[in-house]
Amino acid sequence: MTISPWIKIEKYLHSANDWYQETPQRALDQAYNAALAIKEIEDEHFNGKKISAQSVNYGDSVLSYFNSELRKYLKIVKMRLVEFNASRYVFNFQERVAGQPHHREVMDKSANFYDLEPKDRASQFFEKLEFIDGVIGKYTKVEMPQSLTAILPTTNSQNMSLNSSSQSSQQSENKYSADSNKNIANSIDTSAAEMSLLPRSLLGTLNRITRDLNPEAEKEVIKNFRNSKVKTIISIRFILLLILIPLLTQQLSKNFIVGPIVDHTRPGEISQTEIAQIFINGDLEEEAFEELQRFEEMLKFRELVGLVSPLSLEEKEKRVEIKAVEIAEEYRNESANAIKNVFSDIVACGVFAGIIINNKRQIDILKSFMDDVIYGLSDSAKAFIIILFTDIFVGFHSPHGWEVILENVSKHLGVRENRDFIFLFIATFPVILDAVFKYWIFRYLNRSSPSAVATYKNMNE
Repeated sequence: MTISPWIKIEKYLHSANDWYQETPQRALDQAYNAALAIKEIEDEHFNGKKISAQSVNYGDSVLSYFNSELRKYLKIVKMRLVEFNASRYVFNFQERVAGQPHHREVMDKSANFYDLEPKDRASQFFEKLEFIDGVIGKYTKVEMPQSLTAILPTTNSQNMSLNSSSQSSQQSENKYSADSNKNIANSIDTSAAEMSLLPRSLLGTLNRITRDLNPEAEKEVIKNFRNSKVKTIISIRFILLLILIPLLTQQLSKNFIVGPIVDHTRPGEISQTEIAQIFINGDLEEEAFEELQRFEEMLKFRELVGLVSPLSLEEKEKRVEIKAVEIAEEYRNESANAIKNVFSDIVACGVFAGIIINNKRQIDILKSFMDDVIYGLSDSAKAFIIILFTDIFVGFHSPHGWEVILENVSKHLGVRENRDFIFLFIATFPVILDAVFKYWIFRYLNRSSPSAVATYKNMNE
């Protein structure tokens, strides 16, 4: 007796769902095991103290080995806690800890945990988190931030604002998922430069002379370099995260989740009674008719110029019929692809929004990094970039670019092109962008770098 393919797919989906449902508990167990390994090294080789040269008197080779093991286990703990934090928001994990698990036949491999009473399961769950926090806390709370404490502003008001922002960000994050990169990120000064009555160039020159006369100038340079290096790494990593994760999510959801569902719901064969199975909108239908018409005209042209022997009416009809079926199948696949794009884009946008919401501190660091990059350019470079962007998006030739973009977006989503909407968008949106550019130049750039504004006006004339 053969098993139906749909039954196999259903079993596969159930097993995949069970595996995903187990992600929080599995990630927590792996982090707990890594913390146990660190604790075992501390108890056996460092008398229960922290893994460092101050605890025991080992040689450099031995300490190097233990430090490499520590970094390996800390990396495992960090990755698994990130996986745990991300997955516990997706799955109803708290209810499963306190209540009965789903699909008990799959949970037999973890029966030691799920056979306990609900109160005991919850107690074991929080004991693991507390143990992990106690083990990794001594390695993530002290070491890295000390190298950046002197980078912080010296005024009392700035220190108070930075301390309050770091405390609020630490309270919003789970204390057991803190790592060295996050501690460095929390120590970075992302406050914007305040406006002054004097030009920034003059103030910068005076500050540079003051720093050069300071005996601690070399240390300050090193500390500022470390601050800038960490800020750059975090910003570039976050930019790549914003770009790659939504793109990968869109492709994976389209090919493995949305695509199979759409292909299953749409009929396998073209129905002669429903034209909507082939064309999702009127534009695709018109394109198909034009393509079929060009094929008929091409046959007639080849026959008239003698490239092919004269065809009978039946042969012409047969070739046109074969071409029509090919065109119908092509546009049917294109319509299905547009439907897949709609749902996969929604999933990608949701992931992008989730990244933005859950990484507010990284966004602040990215803003500070962009401010440093933009305001650190020369006056001519600033003017060149402003002219380039304004000419592309709000310049004389920009309507043609916006028209191409909107047409491609409509084709991507399977929406019929509305010329009235496109012309209305082109008549309003570039104007809004132009107003935003001018406001930014007047409000910020004109105060921080008047010479750049003057250069921009001279180059734009």
